[in-house]
Amino acid sequence: MTDDDAPYLRALTRFAGREPGRLTVPGHKGGTAADGEQRLALGPAAHALDVPTLIDGVDVVRGDDDVLDPLAHAEALAARAWGATRTWFLTGGASQGNLAACLAIAQGGARRVVVQRTAHGSTIDGLIVAGLEPVFVAPEVDERLGIAHCVTPASLDRALRDAPDAAAAFVVSPTYFGAVADVAGLAAVAHVHGVPLIVDEAWGAHLPFGDGLPEAALAAGADLVVCSPHKHLGSLTGSALLHLGRDVRGLDEERVARALRLVSSTSPSSLLRASLDGARRRAVCHGPALLADMQRALTDLRARIAWIPGLRAVDGAALAAVPGVAGHDPLRLVVDVRDSGATGHAWGRLLRELADIEVELCDEHVIVAVFGLGEDVAQTGARLLPALARARSRIAHRPRRGATSSPPRATPRLVRTPREAFLGAREPVAIADAVGRVAAEPVIPYPPGIPLVLPGEELDALVLARCRAAARSGVAIRGASDPSLRTIVVLAEDEVAHHDPAAAAVALA
Repeated sequence: MTDDDAPYLRALTRFAGREPGRLTVPGHKGGTAADGEQRLALGPAAHALDVPTLIDGVDVVRGDDDVLDPLAHAEALAARAWGATRTWFLTGGASQGNLAACLAIAQGGARRVVVQRTAHGSTIDGLIVAGLEPVFVAPEVDERLGIAHCVTPASLDRALRDAPDAAAAFVVSPTYFGAVADVAGLAAVAHVHGVPLIVDEAWGAHLPFGDGLPEAALAAGADLVVCSPHKHLGSLTGSALLHLGRDVRGLDEERVARALRLVSSTSPSSLLRASLDGARRRAVCHGPALLADMQRALTDLRARIAWIPGLRAVDGAALAAVPGVAGHDPLRLVVDVRDSGATGHAWGRLLRELADIEVELCDEHVIVAVFGLGEDVAQTGARLLPALARARSRIAHRPRRGATSSPPRATPRLVRTPREAFLGAREPVAIADAVGRVAAEPVIPYPPGIPLVLPGEELDALVLARCRAAARSGVAIRGASDPSLRTIVVLAEDEVAHHDPAAAAVALA
């Protein structure tokens, strides 16, 4: 196997190039039976390469058990590139990997796990599907920017001491804002307690491929890692990887594979798989040089942004001042807008209106832009900088440093497990009447996909105020039956009254 090979992508291209008779699904038959506008928009290549599973020479090799099929070959190359014992191609995004991780842990009979409270909503979905009881551990909060960062090893240690029966620890690194956790320290703590460390590294697929980047989770000792090459490395949206580390610690390949079978489509996208193969090859062969050029260009862009009144690009040194942050992802551009007189949400709207620019995330105090491997940063900056300057001219200069929307440090009280709350009898109530009730649905601003409310948590006035503020800001709300958040679904009062708290109490870190 050589790193400059892309066996699945090549096999798929060869198959399509033969123009085979297509008496199988999909019904578009390589594009000949597709809608005309669809065919024009997607092009002939996308339709030709969109093939079903079990194609000889693409994802199976018939009659020779000693030969890897191209898909298995491509996954083996990915495992080598990221330093995994085994890697699986996913076509359901990192969310599919988080679901599988929870199901893999639950197969051992586990009931409780330690989970970072600011985990992605798909991890909470995994807890519900797998029936796991979370013991939440709070990340450190950046009071200046009003955002949550990483879990410290000391916090994880306390959580695992308080939950000696926990079967795994789930953390996030990097965060949506580019903060990278001390994964080596977290892994050491988890392993002292005899549990695997599972890392949602969706935003860090590029970390193994550049000099001077923070250490990747697998290299730092994580046991199961989910990553999304589509975020930075150029694969197609919805593609992801699940990596099993070399030090398994309670997880084995068959258990993970079995969990994946439960949450995988029997019609996976060949296009997404092919894009993972190509993205891996490009990252291995060209990543170091491309990342070095990009880091230099992004350093220059951050300096230029600082010349715009009221704006400041947050660099790694600023994030490193927060406990638990061991590094910073340089491909994330975080712009502090607190001194500008407007929220990040207002800046995002102005960038769309004035220059047709979409940023990855707008928050109360920051906007976040994301860069892909090999992107022409100078060209992007030549469009972004004038747009920021034009937007600045539309904003009255009223510093807002006194305002804060920092995530609360207190973890809401979990009175039912997420699964119990999700499956229990429920009723909608006006959000103003929900104080003291138990949530039966999540409230997840998207992006970043971090739940404000989880099923099973007792609702208090502060968290409901944050929910209303998120809805008013215009951010999309995932999980809630009423995205406007005029109402929220809670457990029926009879359901709560008949529940024995002692029988299902969940410890909180």
